[in-house]
Formats: sequence, C-alpha cells, structure tokens
Amino acid sequence: MSKDGIKAQPPEDNNKLELNDPKSVAGGMPAITSSLQHVYGEVGIVEGTKALLKLNQFDGFDCPGCAWPDPDKHRSVAEFCENGAKAVAEEATKAKVNADFFKKYSVQELSEWSDYEIGKSGRITDPMVLNPGSSHYEPISWEGAFKLIGQQLNALGSPNEAIFYTSGRTSNEAAFLYQLFVRQFGTNNLPDCSNMCHESSGAGLSETVGIGKGSVKLDDFYMADVIMIIGQNPGTNHPRMLTALEKAKKSGAKIVTVNPLPETGLIGFKHPQSPKDMLGSATKITDHFLQVRINADVALLKAIMIMLYEMEEKAPGTVLDHDFIANKTAGYDDFKADLDKYDLQTLISQTGLQEAAIREVADLLASKNKIIVCWAMGLTQHKNAVDNIREVVNLLLLKGSIGKPGAGTCPVRGHSNVQGDRTMGIWEKLKPEFGEKLKATFNFEPPKEDGYDVVNAIKAMHEGKAKVFFAMGGNFISATPDTEYTAEALMNCDLTVHVSTKLNRSHLVHGKTALILPCLGRTERDVQNGEEQFVSVENSTGVVHSSKGNKRPISDHLYSEPKIVAEMAKHTLGSRSTVNWDAMVADYDQIRDSIEQTCGGFTDYNKRVREPGGFYLPNGAREGNFATKTNKANFTVNLLPDYTLEEGQYLMMTIRSHDQYNTTIYGLHDRYRGIHYNRRVVLMNPEDMKSAGIKARDKVDLISEYNGVERVANGFLAVPYDIPTQCVATYFPEANVLIPFDQYARKSNTPISKSVIVTLKC
Repeated sequence: MSKDGIKAQPPEDNNKLELNDPKSVAGGMPAITSSLQHVYGEVGIVEGTKALLKLNQFDGFDCPGCAWPDPDKHRSVAEFCENGAKAVAEEATKAKVNADFFKKYSVQELSEWSDYEIGKSGRITDPMVLNPGSSHYEPISWEGAFKLIGQQLNALGSPNEAIFYTSGRTSNEAAFLYQLFVRQFGTNNLPDCSNMCHESSGAGLSETVGIGKGSVKLDDFYMADVIMIIGQNPGTNHPRMLTALEKAKKSGAKIVTVNPLPETGLIGFKHPQSPKDMLGSATKITDHFLQVRINADVALLKAIMIMLYEMEEKAPGTVLDHDFIANKTAGYDDFKADLDKYDLQTLISQTGLQEAAIREVADLLASKNKIIVCWAMGLTQHKNAVDNIREVVNLLLLKGSIGKPGAGTCPVRGHSNVQGDRTMGIWEKLKPEFGEKLKATFNFEPPKEDGYDVVNAIKAMHEGKAKVFFAMGGNFISATPDTEYTAEALMNCDLTVHVSTKLNRSHLVHGKTALILPCLGRTERDVQNGEEQFVSVENSTGVVHSSKGNKRPISDHLYSEPKIVAEMAKHTLGSRSTVNWDAMVADYDQIRDSIEQTCGGFTDYNKRVREPGGFYLPNGAREGNFATKTNKANFTVNLLPDYTLEEGQYLMMTIRSHDQYNTTIYGLHDRYRGIHYNRRVVLMNPEDMKSAGIKARDKVDLISEYNGVERVANGFLAVPYDIPTQCVATYFPEANVLIPFDQYARKSNTPISKSVIVTLKC
C-alpha cells in the first residue's frame, strides 16, 4: 500500500482458480477462436475484420505486439497471430475512458481494480490532469498541459532532475524527435524498456561480435541445421515464430529447447492457416528438450562445449571450426584455459539434467555447423545474464556458426519497436559519433555525461534527485521491479506525465501533479497539416519498414507522439531550440531526412522505407565482420551463478500468461498451461510441495530477503507443475514486489526477474 491509500500492487485475487492439464498443441482452432473473440468482442465484426486485414501488410500497420519479423517478399491474407489479434483488439476497442469516467472514479478507487479491469476500461480520449491534493483526474487543454510541462522542466535546478522513459511501441520518428528534445534540454536521462529485457543481450553481443542486435534473417531459419531455443516461450510471447519453426523443421532442421518449463508451443503446433495442419496431426516442434534448472544455462553450455572437445579429441578436425577460430576470433586461449578448469560432472549436476540427454544434444551439434541460437528473458534477467549471452556466443564461435547463412544469434525482442528506439538514440549512454552528428546537424552541444537507466532512475527518484518523470508509453510501475519502492519513487516526483493509449496502473501511482496525454494508436490514421502520415519501425532482424493505420481515431482530441514531443519541445525550449519542430511534424519525411543525416544505415530512407517490406540495416556480424575492439569475434570467460539455495529456499522466475503481453492483461486464462481465472498462483514441483506440506490451491505468501530487507507478496495459490525442484514460477507484475531494485545483472543493470531467491509461508 502506498501513500493516500493508492495500491501500487495488483490486489489479491478472490476468483476461483480452475486447473486443467496443460495442452500439448499450440495454435489450431482454439487460437482462431480466441483471436476472433477478442477482436470482434472489442471492435466489432466489420471494423475488426478491416483492422486484421491490414495488420502486418505491406500497405498496413505494424503489429503493436512483438518484434518478430515478417516475410521479406510476401504476406499472407492473415499475417498475424493470436497475440497480435489481441493487441489490435486492445488498441482498437470501442470502450472509452473520458472525462465522465474520471469524474466517477477516484484515483484511489481505480487502484483497487485489477490490472485486467483497469486495462479493459478503454481508450483515453482527452488530456487529463491530477492537481496536487485532488482525488480525481480532470480535463485539461493540450495547451495547458504543455505549458505545465514546460514550466516544471524549466524550474528544475538541472536538466538531470528530469527522466524521460520510452516504451518499445514508440515509432522511429517519435523516438528520434524525443531523444533530440531531451538532449537539447540538456540530459541523457533516457531509460527505456530495453533496460529491463534485452539490455544484457546488447551488452554481451556488442562485446563479442560488435553489434548489440541479432545476426540472423528470417530466411536463415529455413537454412539452419540446428535451432536452439533457450529461455524463451514463443508459443505465448512470439506465436508467429512457431510458423518459422514448423517451416524450418520441414526443411530438415533439428530443434533443441532449453527451458525450466515444458511450454506448449515448443511441443506441438498446428498452423491455423494450413488446412493440412488443421485436419491432420500437429507438427512436433522440439527434437531434444533439456528441462534445465532456472539459471543453469552457463553450466549447461560449458558442459556441452566440454563434450564437443571430447569428440574433437577423438576425431580431430571434425567437430570444431579451427579455420574460423584462427582467422575470425580473439581470446581463444584464455577461454579454453578457463573451460579446462571445470569438472564435467559438477556442471551436469548443476543443470539438474541427465548426462545422456546433454550428450545427445552435443552429438547433434558436433556434426552440424549451421546453428542458430534464439533466446529471450530466460537468459537476460539474471545477475549473470551477460555471461549467459557471451557463453552462447562462445558455443557459436567454436562451431564457426556466425556470419554465414543459416547460422547466428537471435535475441527475440519483445515490444514491436524496442530495437528501433535504440537505433534512434534512445539510450542513457550517448555514443560519441552519434553526438557529433547531432551537433553538426542541429547546431547544439549534446550532453556527454551518462544518464540514468531504469534502475538508476528509480533510485534517483526515490532519493529526490529526480523530480519530473515523463513516460513515452509503457506502464512503468508494473514493468519495473520492487513495486513498493518504485511506487515511493514515482510519488516523490513533483510531476509525472504519461503518453498513453489506455489507462494503466502507472497513471494511478502518480507524482504531486500528474498528466495523462492520450495519443494515436498504430491502428489509427495520422493526419498532420491535412496530409496522411506514416511512421516506421525496426523488427528483431533489423528490417526497417513503414506502418500506416487505417482506422478513424477514437477521439478527435488525440495527438500523435511526434506532435506531442514537438509541442513539449516548443513550450520548454522556446527560442533556445535550433530545431524547426513545426516543419518536422507537418511532414514526417523531414524527420526521416534528419534520421538519415544522423543515424548510420539510413541512406535514401524516405525512398527505401516506401518499398514493400522496407530495407535491412547494416549488420557486420551477419557478414562475418566484427566491429569489436579486436576487430574479431571475441571468446570470453564467463562465470557460473554465485548463489546456493538453502533448505526451504526456491529460485523464482516471473512469467507471462497466455492472455498477457508485457504488462497488458488481455484475459484471465493461461490456456496452454491449464490455469484459469486466477493469476495469483505459484507453480511448484509436486515433490517440493509434498516436502513442504503444501497441497494444490493452498494459499501461501512469497518472501524474498536481500541485504536485510524483506519483501512479501501475499496470497498466492500453489499449483503443482512440471518444473525442476527448488524452482518456482509466478506471473508478473503480481510478483514484481519481490524483485529487489538493487539486484541486477553485471554490466547491463537488468533486474534479476528470473532468479529471485524466495521462501514460502503457509
């Protein structure tokens, strides 16, 4: 409970928990039914169908969900998945949150609602303000809102007292203007959602292969010999990836899955658009499933590599790619000397796996060299997360499996333009070359001092060093760790501002004054100066393409994100700015011209982005050119996790339900796992439950304790599940309160959301 009775955490759930057996097949008719129920229920049949037929099409709009790539040269009529349909339903809903809604419900009352109920209230139609001491949001004019922001920002003692957060929905055009304004204002305080997800991937890949992005294209999946999927659940979080995996299987690829939970999408799949699939049996996706303990991936990868060396010793020159290692890499001797220190049996015991299962995978890898490794949060949200990524690269380098067709790295991104936002300069660290381009193009001196990432932003607000928090999209309080601490941080601020399409909990956990600025969604037409505009985004494989909505905006009082940034800049910077903000917003081509001048790889941006499917950005690792300090791909020495679990302790990872995308809760069902109507659950190994005297549906409290601080999440129902012993899984954001803000990955500062030590209290 935060001050003024505001609840920062989702309330305890009294809905009756219903449990079924987990599903063994993803997709199929249930996926179609679920998609249409969500879209037609929120949008209606006619408008819903129109929206779906434009989703991910060459002349349509980009899915507001994940960043999985579209096919380069063709699009099917229904180029979307169940989660994409749900994302469209949420955004294109007819439900409205207007002035009457805010007059009816106080902020404190709304905070008692579940995140599902808050999200389902509808689209925000007008700018709203919460004045100091007031209990209800009230309407405010756009002009009044921008004046208030300008006054508050200009009254700060230093630009570094303001924080400008970005979510991954923001388009390239909006993100570029946003960072330009923030740096003209005088700070690099640009934390973003990457700080909480793939920052570890960026850190690990930049050091080892010279680019913080994946190296593969979608077509590489169809040329691969082996695809390893580690710490990822594509069936729920990136369902269209299953289509690619099914096609890869038909091309002969073997698929290895490494995960603590057996996820349905990686067991079997029926393509909803394939009559053969729908009438026949499901495609078996995974050939080898390694049910590893939570955060035992480095131990597993080291064990596999030791086995590869054993086979190489027996048959020299047949397992490792010595030419690649000699000519394309650095640091090999140190890596090999470190690996030799480890005892194979000790590593195997840490994984919780049988030696034979690991040897089957090692045998498979030994004879192949076109290997792709995919991963997501299961690798990136640990204290040793960067080590996880670097160890993946070590394996690929041993096999020469990077910089060639059918091989490479694939960190699968979450929100649809999270990668593009970083390309546009949304980062608390200003690259010197980018700073020089900004200076030359816009005639100002950008700040050089590093700004705050998410963890340090929370700390700065809590300590009173930051007084204004501005969020370009997202749901900060529900996405971040240590819910009560973060709530105190936000409520310390003099002003909090959220640019949003829908109401979320972050609007309710507010500063002394709070603003909600409603913006256009991806599905909606964007008209500026009488002309329809389009925006552009970048997917997980570095393809930049256009996105243009076709739906009439739900309100006449919405602004586009670029216009919001421009107006904020004008009201804050005034004559101090060297940018013609009005001209930029009147014609987004002018924004893209500026991006071309300052960001590498955007030559002929306005021409190429208009081509169907867009264009690929340069990617040295894809070509076998590694822009590292050694000008080669770097082997690294990586550490195992440094904790041990005592009796009664468990390692907790947070997960999403199937009716959830990031912090957006579409429904109350986790269909594939067989969990329905209640999200406040903890998945436990049945043997652990028996040892602890816990029965199914028993209510337990979860407790974490770090540095003498105890954090408690009350009222979770125990669910017996197929998960390794001493491992438990819970949904976020319900369990975020247990994640200490000061426990994060080395080098990337990503919170340890996938490896929190907890105890249970019955």
